[in-house]
Amino acid sequence: MKFSYAMLPDLPLRDSLAAIRLADELGYHAVYAADETWHKDMWLLFAAAADQTRHIRLGPCLSPVVLREPTLIAQAAATLDELTGGRAECVISSGNFGLLAQYGIDWTRNKPLSRVAEAHHVMRTFLDEGTITHDGEHFHYRGLFTSARPVQRRLPLKLGAMRGPRSFRLAGEVADGVHHSLSYSLRAYEYMVHNVRVGAERAGRDWRTLDLGAWVVFAVAEDGAAAKRAARAMVALYASSMSEEQLARNDVDPADLRPAIAAADAGDLRRAYDLTPAPVAERLSIAGTPAECVDKLKREIEPAGINHLILAITDSALVHALSGLDLPGVPDAQAQLRLVHDQVMPAFG
Repeated sequence: MKFSYAMLPDLPLRDSLAAIRLADELGYHAVYAADETWHKDMWLLFAAAADQTRHIRLGPCLSPVVLREPTLIAQAAATLDELTGGRAECVISSGNFGLLAQYGIDWTRNKPLSRVAEAHHVMRTFLDEGTITHDGEHFHYRGLFTSARPVQRRLPLKLGAMRGPRSFRLAGEVADGVHHSLSYSLRAYEYMVHNVRVGAERAGRDWRTLDLGAWVVFAVAEDGAAAKRAARAMVALYASSMSEEQLARNDVDPADLRPAIAAADAGDLRRAYDLTPAPVAERLSIAGTPAECVDKLKREIEPAGINHLILAITDSALVHALSGLDLPGVPDAQAQLRLVHDQVMPAFG
């Protein structure tokens, strides 16, 4: 089982860089960051982190192909790969539905799956060959080229997926892996793995060689109640990104979250927190004491065949930066990285 740290780059940059350095020292597989307007620019942050780290992999999880042009994502990823000496990777998708709504973009009319499939083809070609001529449904190029070349022979290009089944099957067919965001039940992850396997076998690929990642809202503390309060604030932010069928696979009635989602869509994250029922937030996060976190990961995620845990660590400073809420008693990100290293990772061999 690989462990990675998914950060939201909202804290002072010196603090984010310190957390990345610590994750590198502790042996985490990767640090990912959301490539979203809501946060500071992760490409610049990771460029700064490149020569401050030695082993850890860096990249977006995820970069949105609706808001960012795919060849420009590929250019940035290849440049980061050179800066890190071959430690970059990239996860793409259509993007955060809640964020797209704030841009006035109706993702349901944007043919999201066909756009992602074509963007993956464009990026894979551009990364591998450095040039592209392509006349597709969504993207068009004639002799486009770049001097940005990856150090790795094949820079990993993965898909972020939430709804399924077709997005999971697409990942199994063409990508180097899939990161499934915001799911917390065994039923949801078995659904993901089954459909990845269907897609991989259809393409003659071995699904077990793929990176099967679970991106989860995460908070750990010796004070389990404090950790759960912090996770609840992040659930309030990201609930708007979850489709009704995804909520149902996580045993959540979509009606329970509609008031919170409306508040988050209006930019009022403090009210969204108040309107997010605590029991629902516990279903939609991994939070609590180290033992509680291990128990839920072992019970709800690992048995499905997941081989990569991507922890979106939430602390009180991040909550305050996003919503202005003060939630004491939650260790900072660096302390949580140490807690995971010392008390969670050992349970997974």
